Amino acid sequence: MAETMKAQVFYEAEKMEMETRPIPRVSDIDVLVRVKNCGVCGSDVSYYYGLSPVGTATGKGPIVLGHEFTGEVVEVGSIAKGMGLFKVGDRVVVNPVQHCNACYACASGHTNLCSNLYVPGVSADGAFAEYALSRYTGLFKLPDSVSYASGAFIEPFACAVYGVKKLAVEPGQFVAVFGPGPIGLMMVQYIKSLGAGKVALIGTRDYRLEAGRQWGADYLFNTADPRSPYYAKDLKAAIADVTHGLLADRAIVPTSSNAAFEQAIDVTGNAAIIVHFGLPDGGDVIHVPALSTHTMDKEIRFSWLAPGVWPTAIHAISEGLVDVEKLVTNCVPLEEASTAIQALRARQNDPLKVQVVP
Repeated sequence: MAETMKAQVFYEAEKMEMETRPIPRVSDIDVLVRVKNCGVCGSDVSYYYGLSPVGTATGKGPIVLGHEFTGEVVEVGSIAKGMGLFKVGDRVVVNPVQHCNACYACASGHTNLCSNLYVPGVSADGAFAEYALSRYTGLFKLPDSVSYASGAFIEPFACAVYGVKKLAVEPGQFVAVFGPGPIGLMMVQYIKSLGAGKVALIGTRDYRLEAGRQWGADYLFNTADPRSPYYAKDLKAAIADVTHGLLADRAIVPTSSNAAFEQAIDVTGNAAIIVHFGLPDGGDVIHVPALSTHTMDKEIRFSWLAPGVWPTAIHAISEGLVDVEKLVTNCVPLEEASTAIQALRARQNDPLKVQVVP
């Protein structure tokens, strides 16, 4: 194996450079992975443009971004090797949210709230590179039926699974999904597989809404563009019309828009559950109509990361409950990672999911 690799190194807002670096050394707890596919997450876009700090001590680089990745094992540290967990050549997917399993949060099962998280691509070097390290506890073998491209969706889909788990969908219910991005489109498929009666997909761009139709959405509503055939000037009235006045039983909001979440509260009916999923900005404040939310006995829940659901996510993809690979609208080589992030933010050519393929 070579001693050096190519990597995209992020330094600060809009400064990411292709460099030659030593291939990372494997410690006792590590596994070295040759990266195959790495999805570009919305958080990568935020980091690149300086809208959010990375997870380093300074909140800045140098760091290699990229945390939604699959690859092939090329070297195994002594602990995983001694337990026979992985071997060279294994196809793997990486859970980047790697917890310590020693703090009170981990001992309580809240591994997403671990005090000592290690996150490749956020707090440590990730997968916008030819090789990346993972702790052995963050690796899962990839089923033979799942491609590397599909496997790179498992991390975001696991987050979606956790959010939908909090939604507690019951058979036949009417569910509203706010945000037809890749997460929202995966949620539509998964919610339908759980027995939801009808799913409404709400967004602001028709090409994404129409993609949702392909993946099972029964109703499409565009809340921003009066020229759209799906335009709903009054979303609550539109949902009341298709639910015979009952409104939505469940709503989940895989977008960071505060306005969307407040709409979700508005369009849900008695005993509804609403899940806040999209990551808000630091200063955002949610306004909740206290009396009606109280007297309608609604529940508002929040969803953060994906504790305890990775096996479910892997099985759902491997068994075809969700189709993720068709969500990839662009694959780029490592050299074009910066350009791809810029194009994604600018929404060039109607993107859904972009993957970097070193």
